Amino acid sequence: MNCTIITIGDELLIGQTVDTNSAWIGQMLNAIGIKIYERIAVGDIAVQIVKAIDTARSQSDIVIITGGLGPTKDDITKKTLRTYFHAGEVLHEPTLARIRAIFEKRGRPLLAINETQALVPDNCTVLDNERGTAPGMWFDVEGKVIVSLPGVPYEMKHLITNKVIPKLKTQFPLPEIYHRNLLCVGIGESSIAQMLSGIEDSLPSTIQLAYLPDLGMVKLRLSAYGITDAAHKAMLDKVYDEMKRIMQAYVFAEEDITLQEAVGRLFQAKGKTFAVAESCTGGYVGHLVTSIPGSSVYFKGSLVTYSYSMKEAILGVKKETLETQGAVSEACVREMLDGLLRVSDADYGVAISGIAGPDGGTAAKPVGTVCFAVGSKESIKTYTIQFFPSRMENIRASAMTALNLLRKAII
Repeated sequence: MNCTIITIGDELLIGQTVDTNSAWIGQMLNAIGIKIYERIAVGDIAVQIVKAIDTARSQSDIVIITGGLGPTKDDITKKTLRTYFHAGEVLHEPTLARIRAIFEKRGRPLLAINETQALVPDNCTVLDNERGTAPGMWFDVEGKVIVSLPGVPYEMKHLITNKVIPKLKTQFPLPEIYHRNLLCVGIGESSIAQMLSGIEDSLPSTIQLAYLPDLGMVKLRLSAYGITDAAHKAMLDKVYDEMKRIMQAYVFAEEDITLQEAVGRLFQAKGKTFAVAESCTGGYVGHLVTSIPGSSVYFKGSLVTYSYSMKEAILGVKKETLETQGAVSEACVREMLDGLLRVSDADYGVAISGIAGPDGGTAAKPVGTVCFAVGSKESIKTYTIQFFPSRMENIRASAMTALNLLRKAII
């Protein structure tokens, strides 16, 4: 089975909104054996939407559409679908009741324009959207499935996970798939490919290795399609074990979790705590750590000491160190960590100071230079790493590196 994903919205075409929906949908469908044939992005123009649907239906068994289901005049997806399928319009009472409840809870008046979101084509199956006001719509037409979903990511993800995928599994004969994941940090995709070249060259046709990179980490997914017996799974497991042996220095998890979650599990299992002193990351490490429920068990907190004066007053960094070696130095982050461990009373800590950019770089310390100190009161190690010319890439890469240093320290 294959699928074409259509994303709708002028904001996607001009770069005002980055399309993360189609990438996420692609991963979710691929995991259940549905191949993505094409991704199409169109504006809020009926003729473009119709052309995209025609193209998608001609080449795919399944069409997933996101966007254009809001209450404003530029949200024309539902109207276009109704015209396209020569459908009438009916009021979906459960959706209207949900919309009323949402507005009552927020203490806001319900406008007529909001009530129109409960109107749906009379030939669709409504997918109840418990996370928002616009329902999903499922169309069965000539053996093809067309699904229209809201573009709001958390609403779309809820509907895909809880409504669309279960229905697809029921309706289509999907292949049995066996996945094994290795999540790696501190190494790039090309380096991994070189290390695993021998394994890739010897993979049987029934097993595929996918590289899924993100900034600072790479997920390796080994997949066997159409498995019918234990021998096939044993074959994949043997390949997986060899991959894990080769990549053991970089593997932080064997399931699909974030690095911050993996670090949290390690600290919780060992009954230890950590804290963070941040400069160039501006609290981003603390944000990642506290995004995990229950992080208060092992996380003492983050001190964002951006200026020289804050580094001195809160962490006790020596004025002489800042004047002679600068804030972006291993001497500075070592003193930051000393102060952090004293103030927080954490078992472990990491300190970060760098030049995120785009300004502030020098010949000796160009943009992307970041210093780290990690360890405990008994042992501290320092590092200097050169990252990127882009500010947000530097911040994210620095945060991932800090978490990885904590992971390595605790193990």
